[in-house]
Amino acid sequence: MTPDIPKNIRFGRATCCDLNQAESREWWLSNGLGAYAAGTLAGSLTRRYHGLLIAPLHSLRERILVFAKADAELSDGERTWPLHANHWLGGGVNPEGQVHIESFQLEGRLPVWRFAIGGIRLEQRIWMEADAHATYIAWRLLPNALDPPTRLQLRIRLLVNARDHHGNARPWEFNPVIEGGDHHLRIRQPNGPVLHLQARGGRIESDHTWYENFDLPVERDRGLPAHDAHLCAGLALLEPDAGEWVGLVASLDTEASLYLGEALRRAQAYDLGLLIQSRARVPELSDAPEWIDQLLLAADSFVLRRPLPDLPEGRSVIAGFPWFDEWGRDAMIALPGLTLATGRCEDARRILETWVRFFDRGMLPNTLGATADTSSYNAADAALWFIEACRAYLEVVDDRAFLKMVSPVVEDIIRHYGQGTRFGIVMDEADGLLRAGEPGVQVTWMDAKVGDWVVTPRIGKPVEINALWYNALCAASGFAKRLDSDSDAHEQMAAKTQAGFQRFLNPAHGGLYDVLDGPSGHDASIRPNQIFAVSLPYSPLEADTQSAVVRLCLRALLTSHGLRSLDPAHEAYRPRYAGDVTARDGAYHQGTAWAWLLGHYARAEYRAHGDAEAALALLEPIRDHLLDGGLGTVSEIFDGDPPHVARGCPAQAWSVACILEAWWRLERARRRTNRNEAKEAAAARIDRPRLPRMREVKR
Repeated sequence: MTPDIPKNIRFGRATCCDLNQAESREWWLSNGLGAYAAGTLAGSLTRRYHGLLIAPLHSLRERILVFAKADAELSDGERTWPLHANHWLGGGVNPEGQVHIESFQLEGRLPVWRFAIGGIRLEQRIWMEADAHATYIAWRLLPNALDPPTRLQLRIRLLVNARDHHGNARPWEFNPVIEGGDHHLRIRQPNGPVLHLQARGGRIESDHTWYENFDLPVERDRGLPAHDAHLCAGLALLEPDAGEWVGLVASLDTEASLYLGEALRRAQAYDLGLLIQSRARVPELSDAPEWIDQLLLAADSFVLRRPLPDLPEGRSVIAGFPWFDEWGRDAMIALPGLTLATGRCEDARRILETWVRFFDRGMLPNTLGATADTSSYNAADAALWFIEACRAYLEVVDDRAFLKMVSPVVEDIIRHYGQGTRFGIVMDEADGLLRAGEPGVQVTWMDAKVGDWVVTPRIGKPVEINALWYNALCAASGFAKRLDSDSDAHEQMAAKTQAGFQRFLNPAHGGLYDVLDGPSGHDASIRPNQIFAVSLPYSPLEADTQSAVVRLCLRALLTSHGLRSLDPAHEAYRPRYAGDVTARDGAYHQGTAWAWLLGHYARAEYRAHGDAEAALALLEPIRDHLLDGGLGTVSEIFDGDPPHVARGCPAQAWSVACILEAWWRLERARRRTNRNEAKEAAAARIDRPRLPRMREVKR
């Protein structure tokens, strides 16, 4: 059965016309090349990262805001109605065009507004062209037979920029040459891209006026500069029609098509094609609920084309929108959910083939540069997550050629980790456990650092690093057996590590120590890192200890949207992720709940108790979250205390991926259980002794 594009994310006037509610909900689009577009339901800018085209110049680390806003107003010749909103420093909100929004809906990933003004009903859509730096904005009138509107005009102020997406503009530092007119403007600047603005259904008049003092309330809340300025490069004058789309395309490509209807159909067909492909390749998705379809589309947003000289079809993963780029740890953790759970095994292999080229001294980069020399390697776990990603891929795909290619890399990881590599990473011969960390360097996923302050240094033997180490040794043994190679060395190391891992058992609370043999001894803080000793495919724990770990995490750490990073009873617990950079980073791993951990907790609970239905139910609150924050996607983090407000990155790759992977694996387990129960019931019916039929006795 052909799936439908999900349309369950929808809001009416009560939300759209309320500025606070409309601005707390954001739409996010991407193009597979690292560019993105984003904004609020209200049509206002609240972040420095909001804009209609933010594109990388040479790499993801150099993304530039080139097209900030298209401020539209509708006129019938006598009256004018704004269709946007703006915050101004010291001047409040003006205009408040959100009051004319009748509804907002995501159709797949495409944001759709419907404005209603008397008898006039106008629809607006925004989308990005896949694999092109081009954003489309289109309008059309909706028919009204009782009161057809008189001739209308859309006047759209086209605001452009050329600043880093992490920064704030300074008027007149950007002084481009604006060329053209009629249907096509070109905004040229020295040593920068040329922005093309084209209109269909009207014309564009050039301009060169700066609009200053935009206020960015979200940035103010984050303790960052909260002002901005944009240059009006032109005024688009369009005549909306009930029979045809009118609108604009902003592009860094001169070949961008102006046929809006065809471009819209391409965008819709792209999303539909993803759903059709996923259902055809992944049986568990055949009748997936609509919110899972929404996550399938969200997953595509993070898969990035990453061509290399010797791998033109290279792929990578953007860790999150808007401020993250390519992170090794995040990419490997997210890979199974973004690709294997969605039927994109070719992309999984390409991601692994891309990243394998950046290994150095047995380590995968934490953040990726153009080469190994420009990459950062402060991630003790990234290479171990790489091995798990390879194992997950080979679980789904019988790819012997890939296994032969990657096995020497896996062996190199194990050799370097065993004998020693950067940042004090080395196996302790006494217990088979990995030691990691040096003063002043953060090497685990709990990596917040402000200046010289490493908030959670975790120097010693972190529990999740050693759960991953044991998992990697077992996986390497399996790889060797599949290649008919000797696996004895890996099995012996795994046995030693498993025995040493029992040192993590903390009889005081029944769970695991967070770090062993640290500068101050063992760290008994109750943190979620212990859950990986249960959720990973190879667990070093006995069943009763697995259950005890899950119970402890349930009691102390579980929230509706993730696991807290620290027990609320701990004196360092921070219930809210708020304030300036220092305050927020100080709370980042000190109580803040992380969505990616929810998937691992659900898998761990299933392993401990065997109830797939109950484990799947743990993921259900994410369905509701898709209507908050970054719409249709999953946020990076949430406050540790109720109501668990979404914080951090509005669209995070591993948050989406780990929920998807958990749902996929648990749904498969649920179906397997149902099939087994059906077989047992059928067997019972066949084997049940039949009672002899009683003959009727005639009297």
